[in-house]
Amino acid sequence: MLTLPLLAVGQSLTGVDTVDPCNAEPPPPSPTMYQLDIVLKKGNNLAIRDRTGTSDPYVKFKIAGKEVFRSKTIHKNLNPVWDERVTLLVESLRDPLYVKVFDYDFGLQDDFMGSAYLYLESLEHQRTLEVTLDLNDPHYPENNLGSLELSVTLSPRDGDMRDTTMLLRRSWKRSSKCQSMRLSDVHRKAQLWRGIVSISLIEGRSLQPMDANGRSDPYVKFRMGHQKYKSKVIPKTLNPQWREQFDFHMYEEQGGYVDITVWDKDAGKKDDFMGRFVRLCFRCTIDLSLLSKEHTHKLELPLEEGEGVLVMLVALTASAAVSISDLSVNVLDDPHERHQIKQRYSLWRSLHNLKDVGVVQVKVIRAEGLMAADVTGKSDPFCVVELSNDRLQTHTVYKNLNPEWNKVFTFNVKDIHSVLEVTVYDEDRDRSADFLGKVAIPLLNIQNGERKAYALKSKELTGPTKGVIFLEIDVIFNTVKAGLRTLIPIEQKYIEEEPKVSKQLLLRNFNRVRRCIMFLINTGYYINSCFEWDSPQRSICAFVLFVVVVWNFELYMIPLALLLPLAWNYILITSGKDTRQDVQAMEDLLEDEDEDFDKDDKDSERKGFMNKLYAIQDVCISVQNALDEVASYGERIKNTFNWTVPFLSWLAIVALGVATIIVYFIPLRYIVLAWGVNKFTKKLRDPYSIDNNEILDFLSRVPSDVQVVQYRELKLDPNPSPNKRKKNNPG
Repeated sequence: MLTLPLLAVGQSLTGVDTVDPCNAEPPPPSPTMYQLDIVLKKGNNLAIRDRTGTSDPYVKFKIAGKEVFRSKTIHKNLNPVWDERVTLLVESLRDPLYVKVFDYDFGLQDDFMGSAYLYLESLEHQRTLEVTLDLNDPHYPENNLGSLELSVTLSPRDGDMRDTTMLLRRSWKRSSKCQSMRLSDVHRKAQLWRGIVSISLIEGRSLQPMDANGRSDPYVKFRMGHQKYKSKVIPKTLNPQWREQFDFHMYEEQGGYVDITVWDKDAGKKDDFMGRFVRLCFRCTIDLSLLSKEHTHKLELPLEEGEGVLVMLVALTASAAVSISDLSVNVLDDPHERHQIKQRYSLWRSLHNLKDVGVVQVKVIRAEGLMAADVTGKSDPFCVVELSNDRLQTHTVYKNLNPEWNKVFTFNVKDIHSVLEVTVYDEDRDRSADFLGKVAIPLLNIQNGERKAYALKSKELTGPTKGVIFLEIDVIFNTVKAGLRTLIPIEQKYIEEEPKVSKQLLLRNFNRVRRCIMFLINTGYYINSCFEWDSPQRSICAFVLFVVVVWNFELYMIPLALLLPLAWNYILITSGKDTRQDVQAMEDLLEDEDEDFDKDDKDSERKGFMNKLYAIQDVCISVQNALDEVASYGERIKNTFNWTVPFLSWLAIVALGVATIIVYFIPLRYIVLAWGVNKFTKKLRDPYSIDNNEILDFLSRVPSDVQVVQYRELKLDPNPSPNKRKKNNPG
């Protein structure tokens, strides 16, 4: 049996016979491709990574930095038996096979258990070798981390590449495919829906106490097919008031049931490695077949397994204008149809169906220069187009790095501030789809009818990746409806993955908050310098302005003063002096963060034990999200006055102008009285109204600095250098 310990790249393999190059015969011509057949048999005496004295090991194979195989996870076993076979196609024997073992931790970063190299140049051809790899940690080489047993066969292949590709497709199976659904399958199920189910969660009554203090911290989960929502948590109450709205898509193949579960949230329970523990209270179900369409139903649903009632409003409406067609058949290219759609969203119909703001048509033409995701040097790309919770996808173009789709997608616009996301994936028959690139385009940034090439970005939208995609987009919307919809709560996204603690995200949000706070501090220093007479001219001007304003102050001057920086920045922008200088700083910050992610991917192997601090995970996530929220609102206020989104800045001008006129002509006492009467009588007039704050709803539509960077188009580089391409290629 051949034993291969961990070696640095460039060292020789111990236990492998080597030939002196001086005495060796001239090598035969190298074949164009090699077939590497590996049987991952078992592990022996692997490292302990769990508190129970065991581990949940799985194995990864990498060649030239790209992951080519991942085994199934064997739970609670230090001597796991896999017996998994994999066939790989290798172009060069210079790159060793990098084998890494990890301990699977649900919801956390997996712990490193050791690694080893298998040097392909030292393997004999056409001979099956039994190999034992001794696992080591590069940072702690003295630690004994056990070993892996493999069976390896290396065979040159000079045959037809078509046969090679078919062999790869038959042989390369991912054993963990049962643990996850392919993304392409999910999107196929989410094609054309036949209706919208709108649920307004109002309140709960007399829920069962689950905590020792006789109360609960309830929240509600909704599920309809693969669509999931979660309400906010209402602490310490048995009669929670949620007042939230959720929209579901209704499909022909689904049974028409919405499953509703009520949960009580408790923090920091033992034996919960997520750092958070939730207990299921009770559940109820809505049978949509019993509800009539185009009508709002008030439902009081008793919980099936215990005390309490949920009160909600449910409405079923017909499907909006959503369609998929070929490039030769689309609505907006027909002048008559286009005229009818423009008439539907004309100003004369501004008060008709306020939820129907507009329509967007996306032509997905083609992509060029995509990343090769398969070991054959090709990809099987398909494209997913998303607008809020609406998702449609193209067909798959197999074995092509320059696919042509020529598809037209039509979406109904419910919020003009939504962002159109176009993502390209590589379809794998036996694994989850691989990410190839993504672009995010705010609807307000779209130039109608313009066919553009968009450079693809990374999954986090912070940097470029390989390839471009050609799109042509048209948006038709009603300006009045769009403005009114800006002042109501934004549509929630489907429940996705639970948030995880991220050192980089925590540091990023901290730096964003620090920048906002430093701006306020510098403003305070500037004002204080006027008091200190550091500059006599500035202090005299400030003193005169202070006396004049205080002596003649009226309340209408407040919105008028807020109009001044909007007007000033607009003048600067129109004159060619862009005041939005913080975007470049944010781009630099996100680029540094990407480098830190790459560095942490290596450091995680020796810092896995830090993930054992489960008790503080909820606190870290809360702080992380709070910093993000504070920083986002500070940046959104700044971006409103910086004309980052001209539509919103004009809307702010209109609102502030109206506020100036109202405050100027109407005495303050009447305004305050009207506001108080409205607040006191709102629940009496509409017991089921959903609470909202118009100012916060407006600011939620303004992009933060991070979003500005994510939505910014990348400049196309016609001749990228190989080094830059390799750096930007997330392999």
